[in-house]
Amino acid sequence: MSTDNIQEETIEAVNEDAVDHDSAASVEDEGDVAADYLEELLDIADIDGDIDIEVRGGRTYISIVSEDSDAQGLQSLVGRDGEVLEALQELARLSVLTSTGTRSRLVLDIDGFRETRTRELREIAERAAGKVKETGEDIALAPMSAYERKIVHDIIADLGLVSESEGEGSRRHIVVSASS
Repeated sequence: MSTDNIQEETIEAVNEDAVDHDSAASVEDEGDVAADYLEELLDIADIDGDIDIEVRGGRTYISIVSEDSDAQGLQSLVGRDGEVLEALQELARLSVLTSTGTRSRLVLDIDGFRETRTRELREIAERAAGKVKETGEDIALAPMSAYERKIVHDIIADLGLVSESEGEGSRRHIVVSASS
């Protein structure tokens, strides 16, 4: 192997490491930008909450939790059926886009809402799967957000059935069937 080839391979390896490092740094930056935005929002709203940032599988997860047993302030940030939470997640993503120029896929959770909702979605998906297996008929679920539909699609697939999103906008829902 010539010296030129060794130098080229070394430069390529260094560049690949730099790209990997930049990706990791951008995910960390994403979390910091979003956390700063959310912290400012909490201050403006005079709501107590601690912000935790975690990176899993290249995706940033931000949680706002309260040590206070009366977390009514945080519940107002969740809203009915998580509607306010979804809006705040989009605002945090926009804050990251504005600051970094990069689209964000961060996930925001407030006071454990998403964890609780995921358990509920699992129960809904398992009941629907059971009915489909029992009757052989398709089951249409209630409308839900894209994030929730993704969770249900994954659960249904794990149960060996097929699911498909139908409808538009706020009426978008999942139909579970035995096969496609």
